[in-house]
Amino acid sequence: MRRFNRRGPIRRLASLFALLVTFVGLGLIGYALLAEDSPVSRVVSPPEEPSAPVETTFKLTVPKMARVQDLTVRTTPVGDESALEAGAQHVEGTGYPWDAEANVYIAGHRLGYPGTDSYLVFWDLDKLQNGDEVILTDADGTRYTYSVFTSFTVGPYDYHVTQPTPGANIVSLQTCTLPDYAERFIVQAELVSVA
Repeated sequence: MRRFNRRGPIRRLASLFALLVTFVGLGLIGYALLAEDSPVSRVVSPPEEPSAPVETTFKLTVPKMARVQDLTVRTTPVGDESALEAGAQHVEGTGYPWDAEANVYIAGHRLGYPGTDSYLVFWDLDKLQNGDEVILTDADGTRYTYSVFTSFTVGPYDYHVTQPTPGANIVSLQTCTLPDYAERFIVQAELVSVA
């Protein structure tokens, strides 16, 4: 005759209950560690960098240049000079003020077109000196203040001047030389503050 052991089903139920509690506990621990603001989720998914403005049109102010006060600067490809009629052209692909490393390259007419915002806009660019301010304001209202550190002349096909300077955020302002507009006059300024 077999003996009926009542402890067998109780032990099995106890084992299943213990297994269920273990899985629920592990699930709760996993949820706590991987929740949106947990230490683990911050390591696995670091916080996003502040977003850049969607609109890439700037306002340019150069206090030492009478015609450059809240001048519209539109971003267009290098060959598209349509932005020059509205003020000045930010050459697409040369970086933005909010980038850690950039050469924000802006071209403007020396003479321009009468009746447009391009007229004489960079006429006196060659009057800027080291230490003069150049201010860019993005579409979100953030002001990037630069300090002039150099100026020089290059040929019209010297595109190396549009390249970023390693470890720096600079703005380059370009216009044509006088009297024949044959070369390009460049002023460069380095970012000194953001407000």
